[in-house]
Amino acid sequence: MKKIVLLCSQGASTSILVKAMEKAAAQMEYACDIHAYSINELNQVKDSADIILLGPQIRFQEAKVKQEASCKVMTIDMAMYGMMDGKGVLEVVKKEIG
Repeated sequence: MKKIVLLCSQGASTSILVKAMEKAAAQMEYACDIHAYSINELNQVKDSADIILLGPQIRFQEAKVKQEASCKVMTIDMAMYGMMDGKGVLEVVKKEIG
């Protein structure tokens, strides 16, 4: 089971996207565990994630997160994020980590 971590400034807006991604994962029969956290919680989650997705509002921290995490790190596409496109984001994740 893949562990997908979403990070944003507070962890609140990404929680909505997590729900959309969980719904898409169920429809696609993709086994994954998806959670949203604040960027301040990076140290607690960086070692257990298969991929870390950053909300567009913290994309400026991508280089820092890449240095600290041992997994794939990406910023979520702004249009997908704005539309809360859980299926689209999950398809990107699948391409990146299988």
